[in-house]
Amino acid sequence: MSDSFRIQRIRTLIQEEIGKMILSDTIKDPRISNLISVSDVDISRDIKYAKVYISGFESNKSIEKSVEALNHASGFIQMKLAKSLKTRNTPKLSFFVDTSIKQGIEMIRKIEELNS
Repeated sequence: MSDSFRIQRIRTLIQEEIGKMILSDTIKDPRISNLISVSDVDISRDIKYAKVYISGFESNKSIEKSVEALNHASGFIQMKLAKSLKTRNTPKLSFFVDTSIKQGIEMIRKIEELNS
């Protein structure tokens, strides 16, 4: 199995598992909204670190609060992930607000304004 395939498989699994934790209220923190989702995961080549990007259809402030809570619970989430990943090491998780969707919508709006 090639390294890139292995990393891609782990990325997908982390994205799915954290998404399930958010939807099922596994992480008991009222700051975490059910209206957020894991939009992307970047993993270091040595699989020691993972950046998890969170997006949602709420205000930026609400998403930022959710990301803050997820960072606070990262050790708990990492422990839960260790059971699913079945790898020697579980990556250390860091959560970030993903602004790419908002930027895309802004870009489309600007293009439409230029065309009208």
